[in-house]
Amino acid sequence: MNRADLSEFELEEEGLKLRLCRKSTTTVFEYPNAPQQVATMPSSSAPASIPKATEPTAEDKTISVIKSPMVGTFYRAASPDSQPFVDVGSKVSEDSTVCIIEAMKVMNEIASEIKGVITEILVENGEPVEYGQPLYKIKTA
Repeated sequence: MNRADLSEFELEEEGLKLRLCRKSTTTVFEYPNAPQQVATMPSSSAPASIPKATEPTAEDKTISVIKSPMVGTFYRAASPDSQPFVDVGSKVSEDSTVCIIEAMKVMNEIASEIKGVITEILVENGEPVEYGQPLYKIKTA
């Protein structure tokens, strides 16, 4: 928006309404038959980085967290009839798909980005997730 010197942008398509205001710090998304959701956007012009696995905690330095790189709906499997990508105890590598996050009707495969064993699944299938929300705990050593 800064590059194009836009102060406001509005898009409405198939029941989705998106309005961005450069001076405001909130963006409102409207979906038919769904409660209104408000997402706070950073006011700086610096691009946001995608969250990676967190640093090990003081409790156990071998446990990391895989976080959501986007806002959307979390799915553990490619389809309702498919087996989940991972379960507790599954071994994963850096490029293993651990879930799908649907955002604006696009299915995005999410990779583990760390090698280890899944120790806990923190989100239910079909649940909405936020940017940076923890999805899985993974034992790295």
